[in-house]
Amino acid sequence: MAFPISLDDIKAASRTIEGAVERTPTRPSRTLSEIAGCEIWLKFENLQFTASFKDRGAFNKLSSLTAEERSRGVIAMSAGNHAQGVAYHAGRLGIPATIVMPRNTPFSKVKHTKGFGARVELAGGNLSEASYRAREIAAAENLVFVHPYDDPKIIAGQATVAVEMLFDTPHLDAIVVPIGGGGLISGIAIAAKALKPEIDIYGVQTRVYPSMYNAVKHASLPCVGQTMAEGIAVKDPGVLTTPVVRALVKDILLVGETDIEHSIASLLEIEKTLVEGAAAAVYAAVIANREIFKGRKVGLVLSGGNVDMRLLSNVILRELSREGRILSLVIEIVDRPGVLAQIATLVGEGGGNILEVAHNRMATDTSAKLADLGMTVETRDAEHAADIKQRLEAAGFRLKK
Repeated sequence: MAFPISLDDIKAASRTIEGAVERTPTRPSRTLSEIAGCEIWLKFENLQFTASFKDRGAFNKLSSLTAEERSRGVIAMSAGNHAQGVAYHAGRLGIPATIVMPRNTPFSKVKHTKGFGARVELAGGNLSEASYRAREIAAAENLVFVHPYDDPKIIAGQATVAVEMLFDTPHLDAIVVPIGGGGLISGIAIAAKALKPEIDIYGVQTRVYPSMYNAVKHASLPCVGQTMAEGIAVKDPGVLTTPVVRALVKDILLVGETDIEHSIASLLEIEKTLVEGAAAAVYAAVIANREIFKGRKVGLVLSGGNVDMRLLSNVILRELSREGRILSLVIEIVDRPGVLAQIATLVGEGGGNILEVAHNRMATDTSAKLADLGMTVETRDAEHAADIKQRLEAAGFRLKK
């Protein structure tokens, strides 16, 4: 089949972006490899200036515009990363930029996009609705529409990720890539298969937005819901990208929200690198499908690192709770002096660190002489948490939670 770009287009894109876009490293992870049962290599696209691979396609596309097109200005719709890439490079090239973003876009991405000098409008509840508004503005103001994935120049720019990966790590057996509209994975697939035909390309989507999965597998799973991976929460996969994915991608794997949260926390704690939900999805997919990747050399594209800090803090606390490192207790106590001190002593002697305490004397299902003591305790792990609970129960306290 005829693809929207060729290897020559990708090589030309590599020359265009050289010096303007970071050539990010591809590095092995011994610890993640041991956990996953395969040899993990990480491509750190979260180290781009705007913290996303979108810098590549944005610069390649904007560089191709004529002087007349540049003077008119550009417009894009995006949940954040494409917005920042277009805004940043448009500013560098002296091109006026307008960005339409869904209303639920994380504040950090809106702030950074405005910070690069773009005019930002929030419209619609998802990318499809934002796209409709962006095209309205483009028509009314005669702006050049810069599509986030359905554009040959964008796809060629994103494809340079694979060129760098295979230059640095030519021994890879597979590359795992997050999928939204398909611009990144279609570019990577065309480049990687041209350079190394035997390599396998795997795509990853969330279970709540399996749009490309539906298109390729002729499925009809619903595309709706809240996700940590808003960067790949796309209802309409690309017209140009879908045939490429169908032809060159080995399989599309689906991951859940808990898997993504665990992956974010693991990459932060083990690799000391911050990734957003879309990027974390690739490691989550490997962990959830160990049998596919066992013993293989696997490259993971960490596509971006733009995370709302408040949301990140929630993810970290939730993960600590799942691991038993944050223990939430509700203890039934006799409401009299000294009881709290007794409980605090038991927890302290057990090596726990009390983070928060709250009394509830309004529980109507118990005696008025009783109260519920809510307590949050920091522990080493699940085993340590169980030991602290056992100490409290052995001292005669009833744990409700």
